[in-house]
Amino acid sequence: MSLLTNRLGAAVAKLAAPSVVARAHCDLPCGVYDPEQARIEAESCYKIIEKYAANEDAAYRTRAIAIKEERAELVKHHLDVLWHDYFKPEHVGTVPNLHDLFWQATKQASKVKASTDLADAKKLLDLIDDVAAAWKATGGPEKTRVVRQTA
Repeated sequence: MSLLTNRLGAAVAKLAAPSVVARAHCDLPCGVYDPEQARIEAESCYKIIEKYAANEDAAYRTRAIAIKEERAELVKHHLDVLWHDYFKPEHVGTVPNLHDLFWQATKQASKVKASTDLADAKKLLDLIDDVAAAWKATGGPEKTRVVRQTA
């Protein structure tokens, strides 16, 4: 009886499963994208490296490194979502170096994850600024953000 129950359960699960699975930064294709998310995490890495250098306490420094590594991983995540979910093939016409730019930025985030060099964090911020310029050049703010009401 358990074999029949297992097969029946598997069949029901297969029928109930969605036929199409969509993924985005919020697991719903909402269409909201902004490189600012990556920049905030990269700024955090920069500031943590500054604080790391100014503190000699081993426990503090260990914690700082762990947090910086988490934030650098979030930079990579936010860049990846922007690259794969927002940018389309037609954007390469507007930003010919698009793929190389994202490759460099994500590689730099990996470098920051493994580094305590402030220059590495600064370079990451500069690359994210280049990504933001590409996003703006392709209509990003108008296409992906909700207009704020002014007071």
